[in-house]
Amino acid sequence: SLFRLKDLEMARLGDSDVHVKMLAAPINPADINMIQGTYAILSPLPTVGGNEGVGEVLEVGQRVTALKPGDCVIPAVTGLGTWRTQGVFPEEALLKVPSDIPVLCAATLSVNPCTAYRMLADFETLVPGDSVIQNAANSGVGQAVIQIAKASGIKTINVVRDRPDLPKLVERLLALGADYVITEEMLRKPEMKDIFKNIPKPRLALNCVGGKSTTEMLRHLQPKGTMVTYGGMAKQPVMVPVSAFIFRDVRLRGFWMTQWRKEHAQDRESLTSMMDTLCQLIRRGQLTAPACTEVPLQDYKAALEAATKPFTSSKQILLL
Repeated sequence: SLFRLKDLEMARLGDSDVHVKMLAAPINPADINMIQGTYAILSPLPTVGGNEGVGEVLEVGQRVTALKPGDCVIPAVTGLGTWRTQGVFPEEALLKVPSDIPVLCAATLSVNPCTAYRMLADFETLVPGDSVIQNAANSGVGQAVIQIAKASGIKTINVVRDRPDLPKLVERLLALGADYVITEEMLRKPEMKDIFKNIPKPRLALNCVGGKSTTEMLRHLQPKGTMVTYGGMAKQPVMVPVSAFIFRDVRLRGFWMTQWRKEHAQDRESLTSMMDTLCQLIRRGQLTAPACTEVPLQDYKAALEAATKPFTSSKQILLL
């Protein structure tokens, strides 16, 4: 196994550093890919895994102004290494979140909801009544897209893989605010026309799968619509019929939250305004943590195994 639990010596607290007691950190697919070396960022090994999580500030260096002991913090950067009980981090690597945000919401806030928020905001100007189509709709990002879109009056068409407990999954996504939940097979069926009697065709498609799923989704995109690819779970390329380019002028874009953070590193304002919006949604009960299974750090092996099973409908959260 690639993973070991180790005791490390605490780093000394520098003037601009913050000593954090970690509370909870999820296991996301990208965390595992980073350690396997199949991700765009390679961590020099040995390294501490985990890109997301929430902690409590214990102590701050004398030059730290934005944080104080007792504050709740989440990562502002990728690759923080959140699967640990305590850590010393530079102040700019952390973001304060309000203390009244539930722990599991805060622990799952800095990757998936941010990705969902940016993709809904940055590619097409959507207004209430518009629609979005997405695959992998039951993923962490998918669940956040459903809720953020719902809060903005945007309709969602959510594509999931057929599975043994499909009715239960459909019910859960509808409860989150999904307008339509369909299987990949349904994308090819004439019944899709019935959906578009009630809502407009989507101007935005969000793709986390690739392969056939993407080609089928693209069919339903409006002329000049945009498809944003942010993952490739099928490990197959995105195939686009030539006619979609010529006759419908569809746009294909990519999105990677890590890249967005790099590009906006100097622009703290856009980061904090996104965080404020997401925290407001959480407070109003319009954005909830994905279905979670809480696992003590000692049992990390079981959690990693569960996180890599197909058709996972619950996110593994390490309790630290």
